[in-house]
Amino acid sequence: MPTVSNTSTGSTGSTESTGPTVSGRTVLAIRHLAFEDLGLLAPALRARGFDRCITLDAGVDALDEASIGARVDAADLVIVLGGPIGAYDDALYPFLRDEIALIRRRLDFGRPLLGVCLGAQLMARALGAEVRPMPHGHKEIGFAPVSLSASGLASALAPLAESQPVLHWHGDQFEIPAGASSLATTALCPNQAFEIGSTALALQFHLEADPARLEQWLIGHAGELSQAGVSLQTLREDAAHHGAGLRAALDAVLDRWIAGWPNTPSRASADAQSAGQ
Repeated sequence: MPTVSNTSTGSTGSTESTGPTVSGRTVLAIRHLAFEDLGLLAPALRARGFDRCITLDAGVDALDEASIGARVDAADLVIVLGGPIGAYDDALYPFLRDEIALIRRRLDFGRPLLGVCLGAQLMARALGAEVRPMPHGHKEIGFAPVSLSASGLASALAPLAESQPVLHWHGDQFEIPAGASSLATTALCPNQAFEIGSTALALQFHLEADPARLEQWLIGHAGELSQAGVSLQTLREDAAHHGAGLRAALDAVLDRWIAGWPNTPSRASADAQSAGQ
């Protein structure tokens, strides 16, 4: 069953905002792994008026359009979160086909959509771009800054230009879809973020990961970390050192992104208005 909760649930710390705030908004999140949840986004969104959250667990909750399409349409914001599976693994995880169809539906309607890591890769696939393992064969795991393109400097990601490290945790990369703007890069992965218009934002990296809950990631991804030879102690130290900066960066990015949204109605509202004419 989908989980419906207050957006302040499941994250620590508090978030204050001087940015745009509208009460009574709903966020719908698609989650692939229990601990890779909204994290820091939960209190940040709550501070911006998103006081209701519907969480769908991929592989458990129905994701086909007939079952959930209306909820996706009605949500003020849809977030597709990360996970340790390949965006191209349809044969192993058939629900990915339904998920990609939902993302395509949301993109077609032009309402706010955020993809994080796997979610960003699924957005790329929904737009016809390829997702594949990075050609050098290495994982990008750890805290490091991104370099912004000219489009990135003009985007919601502009606050990251101050070299604020973010959490990277992936081995695959997306190609930039046709018509999208590439926003950020790193030495290991040239495609770190893209946007479609002002409402669709795809991030390969994690702004939402709560440093206070990093230990869940270290336990849940123990095999991957061991295989990649990543130092757990370094991750812990970096999380502690960069935590405050990550929260501030997320706040600034959210404010810029939300301020750029047009006042578009939900599909349900638009259909009702059309029927009344």
